[in-house]
Amino acid sequence: MARMINPRSGAILFDVTRCVGCHECAKACKASHELPGTGEETELDATTYTVVLDKGSDRYLRRMCMHCADPSCASACPVGAFTKTELGPVVYDGSKCLGCRYCMIACPFSVPRYEWSKPVPTVRKCDGCIERQKEGKITACAEACPVEATVAGTREELLAEAKKRIAENPGTYHPEIYGEHEVGGTNVLVLSPVPFEQLGMKVGLGTQPLPSLTWAALSKIPKVVGVGCVGLSAIYWITHRRDEVAAAERSEKEL
Repeated sequence: MARMINPRSGAILFDVTRCVGCHECAKACKASHELPGTGEETELDATTYTVVLDKGSDRYLRRMCMHCADPSCASACPVGAFTKTELGPVVYDGSKCLGCRYCMIACPFSVPRYEWSKPVPTVRKCDGCIERQKEGKITACAEACPVEATVAGTREELLAEAKKRIAENPGTYHPEIYGEHEVGGTNVLVLSPVPFEQLGMKVGLGTQPLPSLTWAALSKIPKVVGVGCVGLSAIYWITHRRDEVAAAERSEKEL
């Protein structure tokens, strides 16, 4: 069954018409998460959770996790490393991850990144500043934006604000809100002066959550799914058991 999006959950509205390409949002993200880099990177990676892309004609686009209402990364993960929180963000627990990278394949927005350079890698992506939200604060990127191109609030409030901007300035905006319906809705919403595909954004994703489409197929082959889950569980247990054994051996050597 598809998850219903919580209208009161935390969300972000990004308005392309207001962005000046200053990269303050990306720099604030780096600082808040203690990540290396300048904040002016142009590709998402294991230490870059959001980027500001120059699309020409004084138009800039942010790329980050969309925090889907019913995230396919969580649905695809066999060990529950991804969770959709009541606050809005989709968060990741690296201690549960077995490194299958199914999340990277499943994400319709191609967001999760893998720490290829680390001996014990994990998956990295925007966490929606979940710790800040728990403290009642807005996201670091929204707080840092000097022109309110990125604003934070509840999804309900931001949808109303986006619709108000379109209604009051019909010649300024493309008459759609990206993320309102895409793949069942997201907690990141985007306004643009041009059709979204002109900015290189993925369109034609449909309005149905992708996990519900996956379940429609998987429910017809329960035996195969069962066997697959058992197999993946075994891999998960073996991986963590190996770590436990290695830790025990190190402790013995230190005695």
